[in-house]
Amino acid sequence: QVRLVESGGGLVHPGGSLRVSCEASGTIVSLYAMGWYRQAPGNQRELVATITSSGKTNYADSVKGRFTISRDAVKKTAVLQMNNLKPEDTAVYSCYLDDGSSDLYRRYWGQGTQVSVSS
Repeated sequence: QVRLVESGGGLVHPGGSLRVSCEASGTIVSLYAMGWYRQAPGNQRELVATITSSGKTNYADSVKGRFTISRDAVKKTAVLQMNNLKPEDTAVYSCYLDDGSSDLYRRYWGQGTQVSVSS
């Protein structure tokens, strides 16, 4: 029932910036958290950033200080601002939404958006 649509991916040079957005639609009972994973070819999926309904954020060590996750509660949108991008940031970035609570929730996924960092 919940649909997530990502946008904003693309190709940038090293050191550049991109902002990817994730917009949710459909019926959400109780939005607990939203976040982003990424997966590069041949690599395991990695949790990049998370933000809870209370505003608590968590980041992968590899992106701390460079990426910032934020949310718009009215629009049910999560945004990942990516600065000082590196080639190793190249991956498909997928948004998720957890509907419920920390004890019991249902996770929904977006389709993913490609982020490529290359000279």
